[in-house]
Amino acid sequence: MKKLLPVVAFFFISLALTAQEEKVDLEMVKKIRQEGLKNSKVMDIAFNLTDVSGPRLQGSPGFTRAANYSKRKLDEWGLNQARLEPWGEFGKGWELQKSYLAMTAPYYRPLLAYPKTWTAGTKGKLKTAEILLIDETDTLGLENYKGKLKDKIILLYKSDRITPSFKADATRYTDEELEKMANDAPASANRSQPDTAFRSMMAAMRRSTLLSTKTKDMAKKEGALALLSMSTRGKDGTLFVQGGGPYKATDPENLLDIMLSAEDYLSLCRLAKAGIPVQLEIDVKTKFYTQDLQGYNVLAEIPGTDPKLKEEVVMLGAHLDSWHSATGATDNAAGSAVMLEAVRILKTLGVQPRRTIRIALWSAEEQGLHGSRNYVKNHLTDPNTKKSNAEGDNVAAYFNVDNGTGKIRGIYLQGNDACRPIFSKWLEPFHDLGAKTVTIRNTGGTDHLAFTGVGIPGFQFIQDEIEYSTRTHHTNMDTYDHLQPEDLKQAATIVASFVYNAAMRDEKLPRKK
Repeated sequence: MKKLLPVVAFFFISLALTAQEEKVDLEMVKKIRQEGLKNSKVMDIAFNLTDVSGPRLQGSPGFTRAANYSKRKLDEWGLNQARLEPWGEFGKGWELQKSYLAMTAPYYRPLLAYPKTWTAGTKGKLKTAEILLIDETDTLGLENYKGKLKDKIILLYKSDRITPSFKADATRYTDEELEKMANDAPASANRSQPDTAFRSMMAAMRRSTLLSTKTKDMAKKEGALALLSMSTRGKDGTLFVQGGGPYKATDPENLLDIMLSAEDYLSLCRLAKAGIPVQLEIDVKTKFYTQDLQGYNVLAEIPGTDPKLKEEVVMLGAHLDSWHSATGATDNAAGSAVMLEAVRILKTLGVQPRRTIRIALWSAEEQGLHGSRNYVKNHLTDPNTKKSNAEGDNVAAYFNVDNGTGKIRGIYLQGNDACRPIFSKWLEPFHDLGAKTVTIRNTGGTDHLAFTGVGIPGFQFIQDEIEYSTRTHHTNMDTYDHLQPEDLKQAATIVASFVYNAAMRDEKLPRKK
């Protein structure tokens, strides 16, 4: 222990010196604030990415519209080399072109429902079919239904109950929560014990998924019309709708799988369980796109001007793709609009960055970070070591936004504590806007992980959740109307300042050892 003390002391002294020496061009920050908060175009950008472009499922016409719009705006603002860059084969595109589902017996009632992605339709015809209730808890019981599924709509019995929530749908971080984040110890010193309740829940989910998959396979073989699914996370008309099967070029067409609101699904279950015949009308039209199986990212840059530093790059990015039941406003037109607005601010101010600034709008994030991971693989990774190559070593930092519409409250260090004094200094001009927290915590689930995975400093900002998990994330409610204009203005302003600071400092950001 005594031998470690000089090292620890040196570490904290070096942090203090870094904080003392870190320079911030406050005059430029003032200009960025003025442009970002007073002359913002972020909501106009968001409108074009959502209402105008439509849902942006990977490979769909909506994604193509949004990507081309983004490229045009980057060209218009004067960025260099605005382009749609292919990263490799993704698979089939898909689009929902018509969807109607209603109960017609024992009486008429429209049902709130959305087909899952990459599923077939009803061949352009309105069809009437009876519900077949499958009341089993394991795959062995499915044998009892063999030979009975043809032309039926399959319903797996659920007896769930909807319970009221006494918490607000929308929330912001409290001062106490932010302080706790700022004071967190490194993850290695704060490991939690195994969560047995979580493991039990995951095991139950796996059993349920296996039963659903086996049922779907049997239904498809026997010629069933569709399978109904329940949105277990949502209530009050909110549906969490995602993928309905594989999408590779050689994958066969998936059975039509339709997600119902919990309220409608449970009502059908009760009727069928009581022995009351239930009849539905169904008319679904979907379209697959197979002419171009490539995935594309949108890229552009502001060239660096320092002869010694211009080959180094500061990157900012967000994913442009979305799911299909709404227009993907908070996930993640919000982040894409913030990043586009950030570079618009910098170009409007005529900045001359020492390092090159590169914006990237990623595709296929929702299917596994494919756009960002393939960009990093194609450009920044040594295939032998799986660490950053020479080009990757030139990436000074990557900044990401993908946690909804809430304003920025600070930044996750991703375990890179050497950046704490730097980011703390960069946030000082924005304390009045509610952004001051720097936490050692890691956060996952989005594109900065592609960069941190090969050792490049990648960061996600802390954002107020608003109603992200309760209402908008992957749901039919994720529309323009749920965006918070003042929050997005604040976020774009802070991102622009961070990117500018990273592009102007003498040294690249320190890397995590």
